[in-house]
Amino acid sequence: MSRRRRARLKALLIWLLSIGVVVVLLAAAGLWAVNFFKPAPPPLSVGCTAAVGDGTYSLAPDQADNAALITAIAVRRGLPARAGSIALAVALQESKLRNITSGDLDSLGLFQQRPSQGWGSQEQIMDPVYATNAFYDGLIKVGDYESLPITDAAQQVQRSAYPQAYAQREAQGKAFASALAGLSPAALSCTLDTPTAAGNPGAVVSKLEMGYGPVRTTTAGSSVVIEASGTAGWSYAQWAVANAAALNITAVSFDGEQWVRSDNADGRNRGWQPSTAPAETVTITLPTPQP
Repeated sequence: MSRRRRARLKALLIWLLSIGVVVVLLAAAGLWAVNFFKPAPPPLSVGCTAAVGDGTYSLAPDQADNAALITAIAVRRGLPARAGSIALAVALQESKLRNITSGDLDSLGLFQQRPSQGWGSQEQIMDPVYATNAFYDGLIKVGDYESLPITDAAQQVQRSAYPQAYAQREAQGKAFASALAGLSPAALSCTLDTPTAAGNPGAVVSKLEMGYGPVRTTTAGSSVVIEASGTAGWSYAQWAVANAAALNITAVSFDGEQWVRSDNADGRNRGWQPSTAPAETVTITLPTPQP
């Protein structure tokens, strides 16, 4: 091969190599631009749902937390599911199931009870346990509340200026009451962010007993185990899911089903899934402390 041809070949190779480098650089720049300008994923749509019958109803995690307490107190008192349904419908209408510090005139708390009407002091009414028991104390005085339309039963307790408004919350209240009382197994699920702190088994037991009263529990490491079966077991299990955001609960298992928080972290609510969980104990799992 002549010197001139070798020079031309060398120049061609250098040119091809240069083109290759340019193509690689352009591809890298394009990939960077795509990633840089790609919109961020939407924030996780956190919340809890109760799917009962043909309806599915939603609450924010803090609302579900309060719904769980109201229903637990009904269970503790041995009240029928209708009582919990009425209480939740009233609290949804009056306060959106939030323990608010203000309202019409001197109304306060979950049920917007008024100190001036004999419901108790401001401090008492702002205690959700006191307020819920006060509502049930009034409700059980309505002898036929189980058979009355919700507007009539609620109005005899609340004396609201707009009693018909309670009816629009009836289906939602009934669904969450049914799940949280354990009458609708595996019906309540929550989609939540990843917990940012370790759980506290003692806090779980304390809050559990604040609603239900004494419960047979044991703690094993980062788990709380409740001895229960049937309807009671499902009530405790779904209470735990409703409280998962506040108590950093990562999983709940009972009676061949389990709810796992991380299963729902991508925004898709997968709900309860089959498992080997026994039918005699509810297991509540918490994140372990980091060393």
